[in-house]
Amino acid sequence: MSDLVSRAAAQAMDAADPLAVFVTEFALPEGVVYLNGNSLGPAPKAALTRLAEAAQEEWADGLITSWNKAGWFALPYRLGDRVARLIGAGPGEVVLTDGTSLNLFRVVSAALALRRDRRVVVMEGSNFPTNNYVVQGLIESLGQGHQIRFAEKDTLEDAIDDDVAAVVLTQAHYKTAHVLDMAAITAKAHAHGALAIWDLCHSAGAIPVDLKGCHADFAVGCTYKYLNGGPGGPAYLFVASRHQGAAAQPLTGWWGHGAPFAFDRDYRPAEGIGRMLTGTQPILSMVATEAGLDMIERAGTEAIRAKSLALGKLFQDLMAARLPDAGFALASPADPADRGGHVAYDHPSGYPIMKALIARGVIGDFRAPATLRFGFAPLHLRFVDVWDAVERLAEIVETETWCDPAYAAVDAVT
Repeated sequence: MSDLVSRAAAQAMDAADPLAVFVTEFALPEGVVYLNGNSLGPAPKAALTRLAEAAQEEWADGLITSWNKAGWFALPYRLGDRVARLIGAGPGEVVLTDGTSLNLFRVVSAALALRRDRRVVVMEGSNFPTNNYVVQGLIESLGQGHQIRFAEKDTLEDAIDDDVAAVVLTQAHYKTAHVLDMAAITAKAHAHGALAIWDLCHSAGAIPVDLKGCHADFAVGCTYKYLNGGPGGPAYLFVASRHQGAAAQPLTGWWGHGAPFAFDRDYRPAEGIGRMLTGTQPILSMVATEAGLDMIERAGTEAIRAKSLALGKLFQDLMAARLPDAGFALASPADPADRGGHVAYDHPSGYPIMKALIARGVIGDFRAPATLRFGFAPLHLRFVDVWDAVERLAEIVETETWCDPAYAAVDAVT
């Protein structure tokens, strides 16, 4: 085997890695290679400490006084501004709140209200289906004759014309990891008078994002993947400052009121990004997100992207060297620069292979009907982890371990 794909070469890459220090800051089980940070980021040790502190000192001891003393009420705004720095947004343009699906409902509703004379929404049909479901439910409830025009990566720009109210797209595809050209697509939408809404779930914390530079109108995203905010961690939404004041969302609640503690009978929206809030926020979940944001800021998105690309390329090289004829078909773009933070392969027996691999301590995931996803969130991964992962995968395939019927039994969560 050449030095390019030897374990010693991988160890040498780790020795020269400027981000290697971050690996020890995660609470990962000994011997586990975690290649699923694209789905759920691992726990930062600092997040576990901060959660324990918040639970005891702020909740148990501070009780309700912590809304003021611990700054709970300001968390959506303060953490929103921290996320803004990671996605190329400005102060007061991002708020941390609720889940991605609820936030998508909010911003698509706002966009359609800003383009009342149009009835078409352009979406990439193959991407994560909850986005389709949310928009389908929204336009059905509106009952105004809206329709979704589904297109795919190579035909998206052709689908945008003067009938389109909004383009609702995910920057990095959840399955293949292909990355859309945010600047070009947003420019095409604006040229036709449409608004551009971006889902950043698979890009924020994995690749550089520049919402203001691309002139995006709205965006949403989660914190529990590359931002390491914990399972079910709060999502965020972005509203460009030029739309604030005009953009209205339908989930009006007391946190989005202009004077929430006046307890007025009737709704009056808050100024700025605050009107996108609805109800009381999940404080402990919000507290847990800050450690992950700290790490991303310290590492820097450019350095994160560089290591992610290198990890993914090593994985692809090793797969080509160790399993050239094992039925794995690259489902991600061949050029690492064209993909997000994970690499996908299709295999007709993908599910039992992945399940057997997880049993061997290498955790990736599977997406029906045939895709195995391997995430390369670089702060907790070493290059030698990638080498070991491919070796264990090769052993499973070569020994046909995955053929054990136990691995064919489908779990509730894949």
